[in-house]
Amino acid sequence: MNAKRLFVFLCTILLLTAFRANKPAAVQLQRLRCELLTNPEGIDVTAPRLSWELTGVERGLEQTAYQVLVASTPEKLAADEGDLWNSGKVNSGQSVHVAYAGAPLRSRAQCYWKVRTWTNQGETAWSTPARWSVGLLNYLDWKGRWIGFDRAFAWDKEESHARLSARYFRKEFKTEKPIKQATAYIIGLGLYELYVNGQRVGEQVLAPGPTDYTKGVKYNTYDVTPLLKQGPNALGTVLGNGRFYAMRQNYKPYKIKTFGYPKLLMQLEVTYADGTRDVIKTDDTWQGTADGPIRTNNEYDGEEYDATKEMPGWSTAGFDAKKWGKAELVQEPGGAFEAQMNENMKVMETIKPVSIKPLAGGKYILDMGQNMVGWLRLRTSGPKGQKVTLRFAETLQKSGELYVANLRDARVTDVYTLKGGGRETWEPTFVFRGFRYAEISNWPGAAPTVADFDGRIVYDNIATTGEFTTSDATINQVYKNAYWGIRGNYKGMPIDCPQRNERQPWLGDRTTGAYGESFVFDNARLYAKWLRDIEQAQKADGSIPDVAPAFWRYYGDNVTWPGTYLTIADMLYRQYGDVAPLTRHYDSMKRWLTYMRQNYSENGLVTKDKYGDWCVPPESKELIHSKDPARNTDGVLIASSTYYHLLGLMQGFAKVLDKPQDAQEFATLAADLKTAFNQKFLNKETCQYSNGTVTANLLPLAYGMVPEEDQGKVFQNIADKILVENKGHISTGVIGTQWLMRGLTAHGRPDIALRLATNRDYPSWGYMAANGATTIWELWNGNTADPAMNSQNHVMLLGDLLVWYYENLAGIKSAPRRPASSAWK
Repeated sequence: MNAKRLFVFLCTILLLTAFRANKPAAVQLQRLRCELLTNPEGIDVTAPRLSWELTGVERGLEQTAYQVLVASTPEKLAADEGDLWNSGKVNSGQSVHVAYAGAPLRSRAQCYWKVRTWTNQGETAWSTPARWSVGLLNYLDWKGRWIGFDRAFAWDKEESHARLSARYFRKEFKTEKPIKQATAYIIGLGLYELYVNGQRVGEQVLAPGPTDYTKGVKYNTYDVTPLLKQGPNALGTVLGNGRFYAMRQNYKPYKIKTFGYPKLLMQLEVTYADGTRDVIKTDDTWQGTADGPIRTNNEYDGEEYDATKEMPGWSTAGFDAKKWGKAELVQEPGGAFEAQMNENMKVMETIKPVSIKPLAGGKYILDMGQNMVGWLRLRTSGPKGQKVTLRFAETLQKSGELYVANLRDARVTDVYTLKGGGRETWEPTFVFRGFRYAEISNWPGAAPTVADFDGRIVYDNIATTGEFTTSDATINQVYKNAYWGIRGNYKGMPIDCPQRNERQPWLGDRTTGAYGESFVFDNARLYAKWLRDIEQAQKADGSIPDVAPAFWRYYGDNVTWPGTYLTIADMLYRQYGDVAPLTRHYDSMKRWLTYMRQNYSENGLVTKDKYGDWCVPPESKELIHSKDPARNTDGVLIASSTYYHLLGLMQGFAKVLDKPQDAQEFATLAADLKTAFNQKFLNKETCQYSNGTVTANLLPLAYGMVPEEDQGKVFQNIADKILVENKGHISTGVIGTQWLMRGLTAHGRPDIALRLATNRDYPSWGYMAANGATTIWELWNGNTADPAMNSQNHVMLLGDLLVWYYENLAGIKSAPRRPASSAWK
């Protein structure tokens, strides 16, 4: 650019800047949220935190003050009467987690609120109103009884592959007066669908959120006012098995929990225009049957639906229920009743298959073009009684048949029995699976086409908040694969995989993963709920399992997997400015750290490790785990360095919560551990730790344990290991990869990180993409390893890759944290 053009360009920029500076900002307040939820019904927080966003902002605009009004009716709010709370003008830039400080809130309270702000560019108008309601805060607020059938029926089979039909319950009632409001509170275990006068309530699926039902059960609240009418009404509920009636009965009972048969507690509270109320509650006046169309539903094995058994009108008034039995009163599950404060799952997207091809024997293979999580919806017509079978898998054999060896003993098969008489549409209700391909057999009539099927993508109803695109095709594909893998494994808790007979919420998979995910998804409520699951899984002595909720009893007492309890709390504080998880879980986290130190300390180190650097690339592409000791990192090094890092997190938590004595205690413990660690593992001559794996050197470097004078040489050992010995390829497993990309960049070698990010040969993320992956594999060699453990949809090997994408490639980082500060202000 010549001097004249440069001068004109700079003048133009200055003029535009001046114009924008003088132009008033069109600032609006939107995305009002209560406990980070939009207009939530039935919360159980009596001092909820309120948040809002300023949109349409210009650079340099800052909030300087706010005022919140909360009213008991919309009319009072419209009149600017905050009879529940008027904060007055508060001189503060806080716009996230502003705690309600008004009149005490009791069960069933209806709260309507709005906010206005002052900025350095003037005052904003009042926001559009938002609302929240309070649920049932006390045990005795629940007026009903638990109902169910605590037994199997003749068509059920109680074996290791459990086959238990859905339970249907109904209740008719009359309303004699005009209705003002009707609210339904429901705990349907394991899963439920609720109907009012034949209409399904809500868009949620696979509700409620999974928990250890002996510790806590989640209830959902719905405003069903528009669904009721004056006169005869009916309620209907279908109960599926979910995690309550476990997928495997009497199979490794020492390991796998089961909680009993499906059961229901519900009440519908109707308020009339004259102020009187009725409560319709579950009791033994309800009717029930298990002889409906859902003949079995099992998350591992699939759902069978017999349309010839449908009961038209069963959830409407006037239905002939003479063949139904009487609902039976059953024991409650034992867990405390808790409002579900995280989003339910939902069908978040519908996609079409890309092809369908015939196989021998009248079978067809449907290709969705993408490894997805959810189910298929089909449309067909044929004779009554014909059974269409759908079987699912992630990959195909060379013959074109499904490859199912990696599913272990999960059968993932749906069967739909036609009722005949015309076009029929069906999709399952109480199952999900991970798949790209479906085998279709016994299809009636002409060959099926892609138009006969829809892929229904199911995960928690959370917003996608981040997008990421570069000029590099490999990075873009890996990011897309990560996006599909992460959202598919959000199932009311973060699970490891969606396809085989596992699907468990392993803690270690999300130690850093949750942090990276927070750039892509609004995952705050999901992970806050998961911390509650971990808390409830903790034993009285302080032990924390590797899987929480503890559907599998894996109390291994290693440091790395349970340590996720602390790193998730830290993520919620870093990324969402949420101090509540620190406050709630501080004592439990401290108790676990004490338990580990008291039981597994030796010579100043913490010794207990169970998994090592899980899933390092093995020396042979046919192996699952490396057998070469030179590739594997010392477990005591992993445990001790991780424990040191966790002590650092606890120091920060103690400072935020104003616990200076605790902070000093953690600092002293960390200093002593650091000394013992370096004496044990650091070779001062070679400046490498232990056997010199990338993970062995990286962890102490990332955690600040390396003496200052040795840091450059320790890092050089890492760089040399990657570039020379590993020929520019990754050699870390789950633990090392959590710090790899940021570690390389922080020490001046982003070029190495970029090389790892863009490699397309083994081992690398790009190798997965180059070999057809559309999600992230469980193993670096997931296309060649033993089928017992080669899930095609895991996220644990992402490590800190997503964090690096956003924080380092894109340069998007939150401000440094300080006590009482809000991240991403």
